[in-house]
Amino acid sequence: MRLPNILLTGTPGVGKTTLGKELASRTGLKYVNVGDLAQEGQLYDGFDEEYVCPILDEDRVVDELENKMKEGGVIVDYHGCDFFPERWFHIVFVLQTDNSVLYTRLEKRGYSIKKLQDNVQCEIFQILYEEAMASYKPEIVHRLPSNVPEELESNLDQIIKWIEEWIKDNNS
Repeated sequence: MRLPNILLTGTPGVGKTTLGKELASRTGLKYVNVGDLAQEGQLYDGFDEEYVCPILDEDRVVDELENKMKEGGVIVDYHGCDFFPERWFHIVFVLQTDNSVLYTRLEKRGYSIKKLQDNVQCEIFQILYEEAMASYKPEIVHRLPSNVPEELESNLDQIIKWIEEWIKDNNS
């Protein structure tokens, strides 16, 4: 049976990981957090002194994921999306959070002021939504609000319905 590949993207702190793990739990799809994958495989290309974090080696990440993506049934969670091959995903969800909610979430993570401000500004200007729209067919890119637990449940319901329809339409 063919299963869809789903991309969850958005600014750090919008709830991609929470949504992705719960979605995998409820659907049986495989969940991949690209940050964790990179850490496990040391898929880095240097270190960013300004943001105090490793720099992702995007080519190695793509190589690492290629076979899994061909199999299908994968939920990919990452804040960037422009380096993934367009052919990989059947649908892209961009999670979005109100700036004050996002600020509080990132502050709790201990982000530096610069990193906090840059990420909130990224959300204000919808940088990752624009990146998704430029990287994928606009009809597969969807925005989801991610501020409160009720929205998480609504998003899960909406995505699960989409998955069920996709499976029905692509396996008959």
